[in-house]
Amino acid sequence: MCYGFDGDGALRRSLDRRNLLRGSLAALAGVGLAAGSGATAAQAGGGHHHGRRHVPKELISLQLWTVRDALNGSPGYDATLTHLARIGYPRVELALGYFGRTAAQLRRFLDGIGIKATSSHDGIAADAAGLEQKIANARTLGQRFMVVPYLNSDREDDWKRWAEQMNVEAAAARKAGLRYGYHNHAHEFTIDFGNGRRPWDVLTEELDPRLVHLEIDLYWAVTGGINSGEGVDDPEGFALDVIRCAPQRVLQYHVKDRDPVTGDMADLGTGMIDFARIFRRHQVLEYIVENDTPDVTPQQTAAVGYRYLRRLTY
Repeated sequence: MCYGFDGDGALRRSLDRRNLLRGSLAALAGVGLAAGSGATAAQAGGGHHHGRRHVPKELISLQLWTVRDALNGSPGYDATLTHLARIGYPRVELALGYFGRTAAQLRRFLDGIGIKATSSHDGIAADAAGLEQKIANARTLGQRFMVVPYLNSDREDDWKRWAEQMNVEAAAARKAGLRYGYHNHAHEFTIDFGNGRRPWDVLTEELDPRLVHLEIDLYWAVTGGINSGEGVDDPEGFALDVIRCAPQRVLQYHVKDRDPVTGDMADLGTGMIDFARIFRRHQVLEYIVENDTPDVTPQQTAAVGYRYLRRLTY
């Protein structure tokens, strides 16, 4: 069962949008480099595989929102990132800014402790200058991805406007050699505009699949299925339908577990989500550990998540 996606329609609309993109990006002509080659099928969405696989260590990351209390308080930014490197994390997804550093200064610090900032959560830019700065920072940091982390409205027109803006930003990002994505929560699957359509329908119809990928938060996808009633009997199956039916490629996961009793977030391996089942069906380029509400301390949650992904077979 697909979630009402119209992939052919999305492709048709993306072709009609070319003039808009050309005009909007004229001011950004000097920003970019040629886009890199696409991911191979084995790297992302490679279908069914036999045997026992492990998540490659080099593809494991941590969303820094998980450790925000440690970053903002004790032991602080530098000590926390150094601790993540000691745990074994080779990469992080940035959030919450650069903590008093420029992008170049942060790159030097991360290089020094052996961690790459391969992705970031950034809102839609207010204007062309803001977009240019966002892209320049991402390139300085050596990122591969930049992701819009959150949008919310009960108005369908807002989602259409945001999709149009993201297509413009994604075209600029692609010229700079970056992949541009959108990160879901649960409300994209539960808000009803009153006509049987929901935000996820709008996004997957309007976002240009040649330019925008999806960073699927597995906790929120499962929760969206449960809250909407469509995934109560098979939450992982609902999440897999979301992945399979979207015309956009799913290149990143937020790997976040769910308490089977309360529905709250849980440290990896302590909840209900069958990640192995999902990973067997669809592999991605980045597996990002996250827990917005760490079970013990942020540092311990980060360590538990890393060990879980390193030991998981699928």
